[in-house]
Amino acid sequence: MVNQKLTATEIGFTHEDFAALLDKYDYHFSPGDVVPGTVFSIEPRGALIDIGAKTAAYIPIQEMSINRVDAPEEVLQSNETREFFILTDENEDGQLTLSIRRIEYMRAWERVRQLQAEDATVRSGVFATNRGGALVRIEGLRGFIPGSHISTRKPKEELVGEDLPLKFLEVDEERNRLVLSHRRALVERKMNRLEVGEVVIGTVRGIKPYGAFIDIGGVSGLLHISEISHEHIDTPHSVFNVNDEVKVMIIDLDAERGRISLSTKQLEPEPGDMIKNRDLVYDKAEEMAAKYREQMLAKQQGVTAVADTEALAEEDIPSAMEEDIPSAVEEDIPSAVEEDIPSAVEEDIPSAVEEDIPSAVEEDIPSAVEEEIPSATLEEAPSAVE
Repeated sequence: MVNQKLTATEIGFTHEDFAALLDKYDYHFSPGDVVPGTVFSIEPRGALIDIGAKTAAYIPIQEMSINRVDAPEEVLQSNETREFFILTDENEDGQLTLSIRRIEYMRAWERVRQLQAEDATVRSGVFATNRGGALVRIEGLRGFIPGSHISTRKPKEELVGEDLPLKFLEVDEERNRLVLSHRRALVERKMNRLEVGEVVIGTVRGIKPYGAFIDIGGVSGLLHISEISHEHIDTPHSVFNVNDEVKVMIIDLDAERGRISLSTKQLEPEPGDMIKNRDLVYDKAEEMAAKYREQMLAKQQGVTAVADTEALAEEDIPSAMEEDIPSAVEEDIPSAVEEDIPSAVEEDIPSAVEEDIPSAVEEDIPSAVEEEIPSATLEEAPSAVE
């Protein structure tokens, strides 16, 4: 029979050991930790949560969801166990403040970054508009669509409530900026059905000094002034008017930037026909486009053939040839040859496209976006979340 009168020495467990064990399992909570908790009391504007601390933690109603909550019961139920974010340290009563919204907020940004990396197309309804564009919500976060990236004939004010396909332009959690493009989503979808060298019919929707914007089935393409005619044109206004119906050929599809480049110059049977005889250009458009495609194909095949020939030539030339060519040959070629080629050649060819086409994305994102979506702090909700 076991002797029940055991001494502390025989047991090997003293009061000091017991106190140390309690200290070991006395959880220390810090702001930023994510901990499990159980709802044991729902209040009118919040709830008390048991997370194993000395005092029950509290979650206010505004921290219960990334979306608007009118009553705690919309989110929490008694005895429900779930994860909570520790928002602030203990107050004078030893009580911690918790948040669910912070967890949703972090996961929303993680999901949005993943969608951007996948170059995914998302859909969202417009809930408001402002001077610069339209506002939507993606994964609960507030996003902004610049006016130049909204491809629709409707006034912006009429877009409220409309569901739009969108592509990501900028995802910046640190600056709290989520910028999207309706135009890019439409262009990508349209591009799946378009090809370079294809002739399409469009309508002139806008004219700028650097070119005309042509609506092609709901997406906008740029007919640059240099691609209107082989003859010089002072301004696109001298050739087109807004609402003119035109035949154009696609010469470039830039899915990444959401741009379609167009040309009528390549459809001219004779240089200057777009100015002198536009109807002839439209009548011969398909025929000229077919020739253009043949030339592009021949050019591509020629480049491939040249590359293959050069590769074979490199293989056929033995390395000994390099040794047989004396270095004196190099010395006999005066460096003046290089000097005789003036650098002005490069200067005389301005990059008209880059100078003439402003970067619409940067200009069209007003600073008001940051004011409407202020950076999140621990004390107040992130403004990207309502």
